[in-house]
Amino acid sequence: MEYIYFARPDSDIEGTNVHAFRKESGKILFRESPVEADMVVGVPDSGLSAAMGYAEASGIPMEMALVKNAYVARTFIQPTQEMRLNGVRLKLSPVESLVRGKRLIVIDDSIVRGTTSGKLIKMLREAGAAEIHMRITSPPLKNPCYYGVDISSRKELISASRNVEEVCQFIGADSLAFISEAGLMEAGRCTDMCLACFSGIYPTDLYSH
Repeated sequence: MEYIYFARPDSDIEGTNVHAFRKESGKILFRESPVEADMVVGVPDSGLSAAMGYAEASGIPMEMALVKNAYVARTFIQPTQEMRLNGVRLKLSPVESLVRGKRLIVIDDSIVRGTTSGKLIKMLREAGAAEIHMRITSPPLKNPCYYGVDISSRKELISASRNVEEVCQFIGADSLAFISEAGLMEAGRCTDMCLACFSGIYPTDLYSH
């Protein structure tokens, strides 16, 4: 999740630049899950680099159709669901003149609870989008992380109890696809990366109280 979400794009982690990793993830995501559309839209901030990669690989133009309010914190780490949902509308604004009547490929870094993605899709539909195809640059989050990410229970994770089609219906997208674990490893050009929150295979022994 450091590569996918938390780190700044100008950071280097174990010799790999975060922006380059995310852009390559976008290219791989297009290769794995292409779709016909009019424009690629990155969800600021961590979806932007991947959107560049998806647009470059697909030949579909990328537009800044979501504008971020720089004074709102990340909604993923807000303590309550109400604050997270309110934060989405405060944080992001669709550019109606760009999205009206258009088929959109929306690139985001992850889907955790699903409610934030649903709110975003609703906003884009209200702005006049004709189709919304979500493409996610992480595999489905199915397991808690015990190494610093505030996900303590599988109950919080929509993909822990729903398959991709069910998540797609829940968030209201026309289609939904996640990058594969193999694609993620390829993007990082590595063979050793913690994928426990996706695979359930933890690099250390766990214990319960």
